[in-house]
Amino acid sequence: MHTRLTKTPRLLTLSAIAALTLVLAGCGSTTGERAASGAGVGAAVGAGAAAATGGDVTQGAAVGAGAGAATGAATDEDDISLD
Repeated sequence: MHTRLTKTPRLLTLSAIAALTLVLAGCGSTTGERAASGAGVGAAVGAGAAAATGGDVTQGAAVGAGAGAATGAATDEDDISLD
C-alpha cells in the first residue's frame, strides 16, 4: 500500500510537468528557437521533477531537455503563440 501512495503524487507531478513542457516548448519563431527554448524549459522541469520525486537530478534534466527540444522542434509557429 505504501508504494501506491508514493507513486500517485509522482505520476501527477510528472503529468503536470509534461503538460507544462508541451505548452512552453512552442516559444520562438523558428524551429531552432522553439527547440532551444523547449530544451531549456524541459531541463529545468525535469530537474525539478527529479528533485521532488527523489530521482537523479542530472538524469531528470537530460530527459527533460531531450523531450522539450523534441517537442519544441515538432511545433509550428502557429501552434502556440505567447505574443
